[in-house]
Amino acid sequence: MNNNESSGLSEKDGNYRYNMIKGRIAETLIEELFLSLGYDVFRYGMENTVPGITKLLKDVRSDVADNIRRMPDFVVKRDNKVFFVEVKFRANETFSIKDLPEKYPFVNCYFIIVSKRHIKCITYGELEKGEKITPEDKKYLGYREEFDLNKKIIIDFCDFALLFFKEV
Repeated sequence: MNNNESSGLSEKDGNYRYNMIKGRIAETLIEELFLSLGYDVFRYGMENTVPGITKLLKDVRSDVADNIRRMPDFVVKRDNKVFFVEVKFRANETFSIKDLPEKYPFVNCYFIIVSKRHIKCITYGELEKGEKITPEDKKYLGYREEFDLNKKIIIDFCDFALLFFKEV
């Protein structure tokens, strides 16, 4: 993002807000995807569970504050299956254990990686074993048997992602 003098935002603040908006668009895509597939979707992350806490914890360093910051974005449920879901936008379509903080507390979390062209998924356990998301892999969300998803609907949402992120 370029610093826009007329906006009054510093380059750092502008980049932060730009990245936050990209992340929220990716979260909304995944939320709507799961809703369209008959899941109950609950926003779970810190900004949803305790509104305003993001600012309050800005300079706080403690285990509790760190765990709150690391809360997954969603809890998704269908039938008797419940999942923690963390959504990440990655223009370069890469994600690995190195992208997570040390001692990540939600070891049963699924990470859904949204890129310009694909929606992929990997578990914390798979990341711990050294697996990662790359542009070449086939870790598509539609292949996750745990979720039992309609691949055609996922493709429709990939098309949405392309529309929203084509310039990113």
